[in-house]
Amino acid sequence: MSEKTPSVTRRDFVKATGVVATVATASAKNWAWAGGSDTIRIGVIGCGGRGTGAATDALDSGPGTKIVALADVFRDRVQSCRDYLKENYKDRGDVSDDRVFTGFDCYKQLLASGGIDSVILASTPHFRPTHFAAAIEAGKHVFMEKPVAVDAPGIRTVIAASEMAQQKGLAVVSGTQRRHEDCYLQALQRVRDGAIGRVVHGRVYWNQGGLWVKPKLPEWSDMEWQIRNWLYFTWLSGDHIVEQHVHNLDVANWVVGSNPKTAYAMGGRQVRTGAEYGHIFDHFAVEYEYADGTIINSMCRQIDGTDARVWEAFAGTDGTLRTTSGQAEIKGKSAWRYSGSMNPYKQEHVDLYASIAASKPINEGRRIAESTLTAIMGRMATYTGKTVTWEQALASKERLGPTAYELGALPVPPVAVPGRTPLV
Repeated sequence: MSEKTPSVTRRDFVKATGVVATVATASAKNWAWAGGSDTIRIGVIGCGGRGTGAATDALDSGPGTKIVALADVFRDRVQSCRDYLKENYKDRGDVSDDRVFTGFDCYKQLLASGGIDSVILASTPHFRPTHFAAAIEAGKHVFMEKPVAVDAPGIRTVIAASEMAQQKGLAVVSGTQRRHEDCYLQALQRVRDGAIGRVVHGRVYWNQGGLWVKPKLPEWSDMEWQIRNWLYFTWLSGDHIVEQHVHNLDVANWVVGSNPKTAYAMGGRQVRTGAEYGHIFDHFAVEYEYADGTIINSMCRQIDGTDARVWEAFAGTDGTLRTTSGQAEIKGKSAWRYSGSMNPYKQEHVDLYASIAASKPINEGRRIAESTLTAIMGRMATYTGKTVTWEQALASKERLGPTAYELGALPVPPVAVPGRTPLV
């Protein structure tokens, strides 16, 4: 089966979250986004590479989308995004001077500026809970990048805002594109239909080389450097088990059908030890146990010169499933292999906007909050060397990051030491 990524039209059908389900959109004659308009007006909060990419996917999802406002802490990032969108999308990406906002309160200015139906939240993950709660309070539909928090207080904020979105009838989609990718949707439907029997074990990986790093420039304050180099500070990224490996852990929870009850882990900082790498680890290995006895072994690594592995594999009583982007295969009595292609990054936006048009809003908020907490739980177990329960992780009072946001001095936290770093 081959499936092209469709644009958002009046005839589209979309796949809802978690299962292969469809919702018909409105007909060609009566379709409208909001307030009778044929255009959905989008504001972007966080205009770095990820925000610019999400804005591009939103515009590529169909002709009825338009970027009307941009916000970021730093003006140069807003301008870079603005220039790119205007050059490549003309009127649909041309943002006027009075709709460009900067500074730590830029999200407030954007949300109060009017004329916005939906927002893209793509700032560093630390700020996601605050931005998400504010967007829902302002009555906006939301596409938010993963992860959606870096600590338990943030998770609790996201869950509460997701419930508010449900009450308000607002759509919420997260940047876990596997939930919108045809190979995963087809594979998970077969698993639900019993193709591999009862799932008993799984392995999930995101092992790769290193990523970009930005050494501190003389004109940057500590705060500015950490935000611009955000991958390497747990308060901003959650560490790479949260920022990146959340994709695979989300698939694990999806396949098992629940969240883990415990995490037991080890990891460390062996290769990326320079000051430019902040204080995060470069490898994690976590054993997650679920209430039904299923064990998921999780591994993630960012070390140059090592073998890459980015996929998921699950063993059931009647077969096995292996998945990665664009590929899925079941072996056993119900053997099956996916054949097709699509762009899941655009599909996320197709599904979001089509659900709005159909007045059947998707809400992925709680699900991505729980998958993010799964990753945070693994980090907590690794940093402390302790077995961490789901209840401990969710109730944790540990809040990462400063209490005030200003471009000034900000010491780098110490590197965690298992056995010495306390479980909070």
